Amino acid sequence: MTAVLPSIRVADENGEPVVREGLSLCFFMRHSHPVVADKVWRALELYRRSIPSDALGWYGSDDGDTLPLDVDGWRHIHHQMVERAWGVEWLVELTEFSSGPGGYQFEYDGRRLEDPLFLGDADATTGLRFCLPSEYLTSRGVAAVRDLARDIARELPFSFGYASPALVARPGAWFSVRRQLLELLQRHPGLDLLNLTDTSRRIGVRARGAYWLTFLGPTLLDQLGGAPELARRLDLPGVSLAPLDEERWMLSLGECPDSMDSATQPVPVPYRELSRLLEPFLLEEGGSWPPWDANAVRRWLRRHGA
Repeated sequence: MTAVLPSIRVADENGEPVVREGLSLCFFMRHSHPVVADKVWRALELYRRSIPSDALGWYGSDDGDTLPLDVDGWRHIHHQMVERAWGVEWLVELTEFSSGPGGYQFEYDGRRLEDPLFLGDADATTGLRFCLPSEYLTSRGVAAVRDLARDIARELPFSFGYASPALVARPGAWFSVRRQLLELLQRHPGLDLLNLTDTSRRIGVRARGAYWLTFLGPTLLDQLGGAPELARRLDLPGVSLAPLDEERWMLSLGECPDSMDSATQPVPVPYRELSRLLEPFLLEEGGSWPPWDANAVRRWLRRHGA
């Protein structure tokens, strides 16, 4: 089965493209980087094998430059993510293009949670995000995206994760067009937009919302009454709940990812019901992210529509 996302291109005041449509696969782990480094690398390898060989062409260097992701570049990334034992935070950004919103992206924010720098952040996590362009969905089909998200999830000891239609931009680049993005998110409440650094530092073992594929770790699942109870409460057409292992489960809200269009349809019932069940355990986005009216952000994250 195939699915189609709305075509979205957002440019800044200079006419330079900044944001496009795509898919995000995001995971948050209440584990320090040294504990999960090998697992994250295996997940990245799964992603690499599933996308075109030249889809990731650039990486962000330690001094702020954007460098070609060639053989030496991959050797550097492996050293940074797997071999380097020292440090407090591990930041990795891999992109399709040297500038502009490529559809293929990988972003990672690994933290040593026991370090004094994060001891005051009781809800800090290690977070990562994989992006796919909408063309991947239309050419490979829904099953390929679902299988990739599930296979990546199996590698990771996540507390929460999701796969969703999304507004894709280089980290932080969306800020210059944030007003246009708010209009898009109000029109399409099924689209995701993520500030990985901010959210992963605050989410703890909470959820961020209801998504096409919602991955539940053991704490969240227990809070929701366990898998049998959750399946009973979400006994709706198109909804399925499947185990990844004994503690982590994948919840599917329909066959296809849905960006939703509030101008033509209400938010689908499964999204509203899952949002209602998750309400006591949802993260409240705060600080400078998102830089919008709190009520608008709440409606968006809770899939309430405009």
